[in-house]
Amino acid sequence: MKTLFKLAWRSLWRNKRRTLITISALIFAVVASVFMQSINRGSHEMIVDNMTRFQTGYLQIQDYRFENEPSLDNSFYYDGDLERELTEQDDRITFVLPRIETFMLAADEQTTRGGFVFGVDLEKEHQFNGLKDRLVNGRFFDDKERGVVLSQGFSDRLGLSVSDTIALIGQGRFGMSASGLYEIVGIMDHPLPDMNSRTIYMPLETARELLSAEDKVTSLLIGMDSDRHTDAVAVNIGDFLEGSELRVFTWPELIPELLELLEFDLVGAYLMSYILYIVIAFGFFGTILTMTLERIKEFGILISVGMARLKLAFTLFLEVFIIGLLGVIAGVGFAWLLLYYFYLYPIELTGELAETVIDMGWAPVLPMSFAPDQFYTQAIIVFFIALLIAIYPMYRVIRLDVISASRS
Repeated sequence: MKTLFKLAWRSLWRNKRRTLITISALIFAVVASVFMQSINRGSHEMIVDNMTRFQTGYLQIQDYRFENEPSLDNSFYYDGDLERELTEQDDRITFVLPRIETFMLAADEQTTRGGFVFGVDLEKEHQFNGLKDRLVNGRFFDDKERGVVLSQGFSDRLGLSVSDTIALIGQGRFGMSASGLYEIVGIMDHPLPDMNSRTIYMPLETARELLSAEDKVTSLLIGMDSDRHTDAVAVNIGDFLEGSELRVFTWPELIPELLELLEFDLVGAYLMSYILYIVIAFGFFGTILTMTLERIKEFGILISVGMARLKLAFTLFLEVFIIGLLGVIAGVGFAWLLLYYFYLYPIELTGELAETVIDMGWAPVLPMSFAPDQFYTQAIIVFFIALLIAIYPMYRVIRLDVISASRS
């Protein structure tokens, strides 16, 4: 085995230019495939991150009836004891974020619009999604202040600004009337376009008072040290809530339509990847085909002087194996450096495309994913293609006509 490996290694470097070109082709293949996956996954991660941080969370606890009937009647009691018990269920839980939300009419003297009212614990909300950093005008409210913060799009629709008064009219728990006048203390830029046009934030205690929902919340978002632990933490919380009216939901269960949309979008990405793999396969096969045909006479002589066909075939397999291994290892290294550079210095969008992206509530940059699995996944696929193509020179050697080969 060691002798065959040495023979394969020396055979490769007899023609350094061809070997380096072949390795370069595999490096390009790995870098291109990882780069394509990174761009696609980066946009998906940004969408999911915004949806989970500002709407559903990665894990959310609700009354089991709330999903089908999102009414304040299906809110539940929440206090410090429940928060402590939840955090004790798993060491990976960093905080419990209470929210109370409902739909209400918002009005000034001339205009009425429907919007979503969120009662939040501001400090915990900021810890989870950086809410305070989204402020564009004014300030955020204090814990029990009768003040609200409007999303920028909603502020524009109503024609209201900081220091104006807004009237909220709706229905509290069990059909009770809910209405009040509130000062607009700030305007924030919501990252979700749909929510940016109809969102109102107010202190949690103020929202409870408005909605006659003392000590109640409609949902609890679970903060974790990493979203990779979502499923494991959900199992532990689910065991704790067993037998109660509360249920724990992961973000795919709360927004399945988003998951379906992302999966549909992946179809196009997979199609482009398959096309790239086909191009890679044909390019690499062309190189191996040329290498094999150039050495037919050499193969014939080696067999005629007593080298077993299987050993010769295995030696050729080792040559392709070495080329593939060097190519994918170097490709992963170059891909990591490339993505790390764009991670530090993202590609900035300009012109109409940048304006479109800003209107959608995102930063005008091309997001890149740095997920570890995309590196080894693409490397394995390219390496497998290389090994699959290695069948051809092995087949030619096993079926080789020694007399014809020696004369060529």
